[in-house]
Amino acid sequence: MRALIQRVDGASITVDGKEISRIGRGVLVLLGVGRSDSKEDAEYLLDKIINLRIFEDADGKMNLSLLETGGEMLVVSQFTLWADCRKGRRPSFTGAAEPQTAKNLYRHFVEAARGRLDRVREGEFQAMMKVGLVNDGPVTILLDSETLRGGTQRPG
Repeated sequence: MRALIQRVDGASITVDGKEISRIGRGVLVLLGVGRSDSKEDAEYLLDKIINLRIFEDADGKMNLSLLETGGEMLVVSQFTLWADCRKGRRPSFTGAAEPQTAKNLYRHFVEAARGRLDRVREGEFQAMMKVGLVNDGPVTILLDSETLRGGTQRPG
């Protein structure tokens, strides 16, 4: 499972011209589910995200986590994180999970997040979304559950 985390002062999702989600200070999580991902990957990645010390303390050092700051989370399904651009000019997405599997693991991630954070919002799975954000820092971090656990880098 892959996640692109952006520390934000605020973020929102619009579908068909209507805002469906909004958060204040916290993290925007673009979440991509791979073919071999499991609930364990989702839980591992969630734990990593909410405990990453990417928020500034009183001394201006990145020393505080999302849990410690009481920040919010906005989760957006993002299969294009599995783009394999090694051949040709058109990305291949064969490393991404099939839609129903991806949806199930996305839902699992969101529900697990809701069990650990006070405010979790989400995008609309498989919708064309407009994502608005104010990236704070900017701080943007790419995580992959397999490489974090010491596995080999998967293609794509």
